[in-house]
Amino acid sequence: MIWADDDLTRDAFLGGRVTLLQPRRGYRAGTDPVLLAASVEAEPGQSVLELGCGAGAAMLCLAARVPGLDLWGVEIQPGYADLARRNAGLNDARVTVHTADLRALPPEIKARRFDHVIANPPYFDRARSRPAPDPAKETAFGAPGSLALWIDAMARRVAPLGRLTLIQKADRLPEIVAALHGRMGGLAVQPLVSRKGRDAERVIVTARQSGRAAFRLAAPLVLHEGERHLSDAGDFTPEAEVIFRHGGKLRI
Repeated sequence: MIWADDDLTRDAFLGGRVTLLQPRRGYRAGTDPVLLAASVEAEPGQSVLELGCGAGAAMLCLAARVPGLDLWGVEIQPGYADLARRNAGLNDARVTVHTADLRALPPEIKARRFDHVIANPPYFDRARSRPAPDPAKETAFGAPGSLALWIDAMARRVAPLGRLTLIQKADRLPEIVAALHGRMGGLAVQPLVSRKGRDAERVIVTARQSGRAAFRLAAPLVLHEGERHLSDAGDFTPEAEVIFRHGGKLRI
């Protein structure tokens, strides 16, 4: 599905440094791609591949922080792939986007390795949950293919000493660790907590190809202040504010 302009919104990320066209209905980027981008240890001139790039939020937030990246995206839904290309143009970013399934990557991507491979895989295991009524949301939140399949596709494209980075629900951390075991090292986990004193709801996981560093569990990043939700954007902690408003880096 290719959306008409009337069916799109124009949204600002990172305090206006990134502009994103998104569908009014269906999957819309929120905090996850911003956090994912903040956690990528990329340097100018390096190559980055995002699997399941959606409308391009993570890649463009990363490009706003790190200039001169060679960015590639893969998105299975043609409408979102089209938006990712349009959004790259809106933000003057160098991005190559392919419409493809991660289980059948195009030759241009299979022929190379990347310094960083990133993803925000679907959160829900459809063997244990109900599908979303909106087809676009269903593909984003519960697409076919296990989490292990996503991690396998990512790991195959990481260059020697390159990094894999993903964001996912915290209760799926055991699956991630199992899928990475014996394949990549230097595993580090960043728990994400909505408010102080609560359990982690999401985690960012990063690992290095041929890495030998010991496993690291970082201190939780608390995203919101106060005991209850007051607004979508008005109660970030100072640490989260630096990331969401100013495009700051999240060191894991």
